[in-house]
Formats: sequence, C-alpha cells, structure tokens
Amino acid sequence: MSRDGSGSDKYAMLDEAMELLSSLITKRIRADNSNQGDRFDLLFDYLKMLELEEPIKQLKIIHVAGTKGKGSTCTFTESILRNCGFHTGLFTSPHLIDVRERFKLDGVDICEEKFLAYFRWCWDRLKKGTCDDVPMPTYFHFLALLAFKIFVAEQVDVVILEVGLGGKYDATNVVENPVVCGIASLGYDHMEILGDTLGKIAGEKAGIFKSGVPAFTVPQPEEAMRVLEDKASQLGVSLQVVLPLDPSRMNGVRLGLDGEHQHLNAGLAVALCSTWLQRTGHVGISCLNPTTSLPEEFIKGLANASLQGRSQIVPDQFLEEENTRNLVFFLDGAHSPESMDVCAKWFSLAIKEDYSSPNGLDIDNLKGSQESSHYRTVRKNSTQILLFNCMSVRDPKLLLPRLVNACASHGVSFNRALFIPNTSVYHKVGTRNSWEADARADVSWQRTLQRIWENVVPRREEAKNADLSHEVIGTEAERDAHGSSAVFPSLPLAINWLRDRARKHTSTHFQVLVTGSLHLVGDVLRLIKK
Repeated sequence: MSRDGSGSDKYAMLDEAMELLSSLITKRIRADNSNQGDRFDLLFDYLKMLELEEPIKQLKIIHVAGTKGKGSTCTFTESILRNCGFHTGLFTSPHLIDVRERFKLDGVDICEEKFLAYFRWCWDRLKKGTCDDVPMPTYFHFLALLAFKIFVAEQVDVVILEVGLGGKYDATNVVENPVVCGIASLGYDHMEILGDTLGKIAGEKAGIFKSGVPAFTVPQPEEAMRVLEDKASQLGVSLQVVLPLDPSRMNGVRLGLDGEHQHLNAGLAVALCSTWLQRTGHVGISCLNPTTSLPEEFIKGLANASLQGRSQIVPDQFLEEENTRNLVFFLDGAHSPESMDVCAKWFSLAIKEDYSSPNGLDIDNLKGSQESSHYRTVRKNSTQILLFNCMSVRDPKLLLPRLVNACASHGVSFNRALFIPNTSVYHKVGTRNSWEADARADVSWQRTLQRIWENVVPRREEAKNADLSHEVIGTEAERDAHGSSAVFPSLPLAINWLRDRARKHTSTHFQVLVTGSLHLVGDVLRLIKK
C-alpha cells in the first residue's frame, strides 16, 4: 500500500507506534537478585493492568530457551502443530525487518491493522495505570505483554514462546503453567548479562523449568548438562535428552531449514510437539517410536518451516535479470563462537551447489520440494566474499578466527572481507516502510574488525577467478594495503560495490556470506529482496 490516499493514516499510526516503542528501549544490565531481575516482578502488575492474569493461564504454551537454535526449534514446532490443524501463535525475537515478525498467527506475521489495534489497546491501559513506582515497561517487556494480549484475543490453540534472553528473568517467564519446556543448545553468549561460565548460563536458562512440567533438551556440554539436571531434580521436572532427528524418519523429504545442525533442532521440536499433543489430549497423532517414519503432518511441518536469516540463500533481486545469478547472498545470523563453526560448515557445503533459480527466487520457496533439484547446478568460476559486523559486546578475536579456520577446514577461503556498520540502530524500532539508511555511521569499530581480520588471514595470492585485489573501491571506503579487506561507511555502498563487480565480472559467481549479526542480516535483506 502506498503512503497516499487511505493508506497515509495507517502509516502515520505505524510510525507513531514505532516512536512509542523506541521510547521504551533501555540499556540491558544483568538481571539478578540485586536489581530484582531487571524489575521482573513488575510484569505481574502489568498483567493485572491489562486484565491478562487469568487469561494467560488458559493458554496452552510451549516455552523454549537456549543459546543457539531456539528460534529454529520454535519455527519447526509451530509449523508441525499448524500442519496438525491447530490455530497457532508464535512469539520470537529479534525481528529482522519489521517488528510484526515477532508475532505470528498461523505462521504469518500479524497484519498491520491488528498490530496497531492491539498495540494501542495495551499502550493506553499501561500508560493510564503506571506511575513513578510502577513505570512503563521496558521494550522487550512490552513486546511480551503485547504477544500475550494478541494470543489471548485471537484465541489460539497453542502458543510457542521463544525466550528473549536467558530464562529466569525473561519477560516470557511470567508463564506459570506451560504444557512443556525445551532447552536448545547452550554456549557462550550475552555473558555480560547471563554470567561468564556455562554453568551460570545454564542456570539462567533452566529458570523456565516449572514443577511437574516435562522438559526436553539436546546433548549439552558436561558443565551445562550437570546444572540443567540439578535444577530439574530440585523442581521434580522430568528432563529428557533428545538426539538429532534421524533423516530416515522424513521419508526422503528435506527439512525446510538448511544445514545439518537443524536435525538437532528438529529432533527437539518433534519431542515438544509429541508431548504437547499427549498432554492436551490429542492422542490421535503419535511419533514416539524413534525407528518409524514420522506422521505425515510432522513431515510436512518440518519440510515447510521457514525462518529468515538462518542458513538462508537469496540471490540479489535488484540486479538485471541476466546478472541475478552472479550475486548470491548466504545469510546466517551467527554471533557466537560455536555458531560460527556451524555457519562456516553450512556455507562451505552450500557454495558447492548453486541453489539460485533462473528467476531469482528465494531458496526458501524451493527447499523441500522436487523443484529445488531442477535449479541445483555446480558453478566452477566463483569467488567468496565475507560481509561482516558484530556488536561491540562480542569478541571478534574469537569469532573471526573460528569462522576462517572452520571454512579453511572445508577448503574455502574469502577473496575479500567487507566490514560495515549496521544500518539498524539499537535505540530505534522501525518497519519495512519506515526504515531509512544512515550514511554517517561511525566506523571505528569496523576498523578494529578489519585489523583483527588482517592478523587472522595471511597475505594470500590474488584470486584466480576474479581479480578483485587491485580494484579501487572508491573514496567512500577505506582500503587496506593488501587489498583483502575494506571498510565501508554504509551498507548500501557495499551492496552497490558488489553489484558493480557482478556486472563487470559476468563470468564469475559471487557468493557473499553475511554473518556476525542478525541486525546486519536484516539490513541486507531489506536491500536485496523485493
């Protein structure tokens, strides 16, 4: 819808809603007993203001925490239960392009009209009920409350809740009686908030366990597993470890989310769905026997699952049609050392096949279907480029070597690395319609990343397939002495530089890995997808 005519009022209301949301953003500090869990207790006051105390107790909830894979697990879980015929509600984070991505009804982002209606309903009541002692909720607290209002009002059959950060003091943990809980893979992330050991991190994640509520997890590092088991024992929780899904149970159908690691997340999702079905009285569908094929509904759900920014392959849809296949982006929001290993393995295997279609279709529309094999062709003349950024709270001295070394173990190296600031900013929420690029970003952090890269990657021979080493990038970007990396002051400049290279080197297939930050992945998707 355009911004003129009848659509102008709606867009004005959306812009206002984004401004109000942005006003709630605060810097996250560690949520612990010293600060009452980042005022976690206030959430119960907010639920009372919104008259949601009793209604959320009626929701049949699946609650999932973890460091890596919780979003994929939730996506698989929602897709399975939707294909079983249930009216689903899914709350995830973060969003990549539009805040409405966080709230899905039956697998689709909530529409703008409903989002605005529920947003205003919640905002007005909270604004009226809050005071100095009980101030307006913080950004994520508000989003979680909004999700509960949406799912209660829409009368969904099942709610899948992805923990935002941690577990014990996460806003989603106001849920007192979920049907089943899950813990995806654990690792080092958000240590400034969750703690600096796997044991401390696991303790925070296990905070979602509820007495008498069954829980599932995947194989974990020994230190983390010991804490999970101790927490489960204290609460009388039946904690079971789930193994990766055996591909043979899919009857030859591929998972909708790419990468070998997704079988681990799929296995957890199958366990969560099976238990939810049993505990809610839907015993007609069973998949407890690990040696038999999954029910048709489960296979269809796993095959049709789709999640932006995780192991996603997208050809540039703004290049001329004849050049579309020359520039393909491989997007994965990996931002921890462990996820860098997984991302590198996926990328290294994926670039050996060209998944882009002649029409520049997103691979997510093809995966799991017979059509995908029609478009799969090997491209010999290719070059790999890294497009990278990470938040300053991450340690690039851990991330970049893990990525480089993991790729090298599969025989893959990057012709050039481009470092750019995210276009999205942490203190402002936007939608697809309100987003604008900021070309005045500070690139001091990107220069730091570049220096680390040059220490990690030894001086290499010039690329055989495309001689980019001596190409002048332009006065708007900084170029190192070796020509193996560059800093761009804005993402659009970097994307345009890549497009120019694709037009100039028409015999070369440019394969661009975008990683280090989900925010970066979202920014890139805005620029390459129509």
